[in-house]
Amino acid sequence: MVKITDVARHAGVSPSTVSYALSGKRSISRETRQRIEASIRELGYRPHAGARALASSRSNVVALVVPLRTGMHVPVVTQFAVSVVTGARGHDHDVLLLTQEEGEDGLRRVADSALVDALIVMDVQLHDPRLPLLRSLALPSVLIGFPAEPAGLTCIDLDFRAAGEACVEQLALLGHRCVALVGSPPEVYVRQTGFARRVARGFTAAADRHGLASSIHPCEASGAAARRTAERLLREHPALTGVVVHNEAVLEPLVDAFEQLGLSVPGDLSVVAICPDKLAEAARTPLTSVAIPSAEVGARAVELLMAKLSGAPVPVSTLLPPRLTVRASTGPRGTG
Repeated sequence: MVKITDVARHAGVSPSTVSYALSGKRSISRETRQRIEASIRELGYRPHAGARALASSRSNVVALVVPLRTGMHVPVVTQFAVSVVTGARGHDHDVLLLTQEEGEDGLRRVADSALVDALIVMDVQLHDPRLPLLRSLALPSVLIGFPAEPAGLTCIDLDFRAAGEACVEQLALLGHRCVALVGSPPEVYVRQTGFARRVARGFTAAADRHGLASSIHPCEASGAAARRTAERLLREHPALTGVVVHNEAVLEPLVDAFEQLGLSVPGDLSVVAICPDKLAEAARTPLTSVAIPSAEVGARAVELLMAKLSGAPVPVSTLLPPRLTVRASTGPRGTG
């Protein structure tokens, strides 16, 4: 392990000078600082986390608050978490993962502990009870997701309303006149999770704009629920030719159920998903989809947080535009 004395010897300065360069407690010449920085890079020296914290009065730790509630698709949540961890490490910060459903009490406990410098909060509800506390805390925070009233907060996410609209626009372009949204599990809508509600609003708005018959069907995250939903759709909407799916857990069993009920994809039924690209590409019939950009959202959330920690101004809202990729699961109406 490289020590501060090794850096000092390599740079031709005293260990205390290296310490001053790291902490900023005493001014040193530009030439000496550059020589020390070059030695640090060449030797691969990493200051001890405790020493950094003492020098800066910071812990160099970010809390990622992601309560694992029912109805959440854990693999996608994990993608967001990994992207936050990767982004934070790029800024020499560690991540404390908080998955308990503790609400305001949990946030206050973490804020009062001095364990973390800042917060990234996920699974944001339209009227999230944590918002008043987040607005009042001294700790900087960034929300991955949008409440109904984002004033006084810093929020980033995919534009899920535009994503819902983009899916319907694609189906309308192909001539489909009766479409359905197979959405998140019912409990996700009940607690008014922002992204699910916005997809539904975008879906309905685009369908109305194009004069399409449309319906929304929350679906539990199971194969049996997917089968029941497919049966109900065909029973209640015999003219159905286009389906938007915003529920990663039922993508494969839902398509299987439609095919077992005698429909071919895309000959009789076109399917568009809102899901990660890898999931869409891996389907037996590759799915036309709007990507969930978890890596970009996580990385940019960290960038926003680091800017806030440094005192730099940041935008209140960052909405990433949807990116739709056409694959084999969609075609013109009536091609079967």
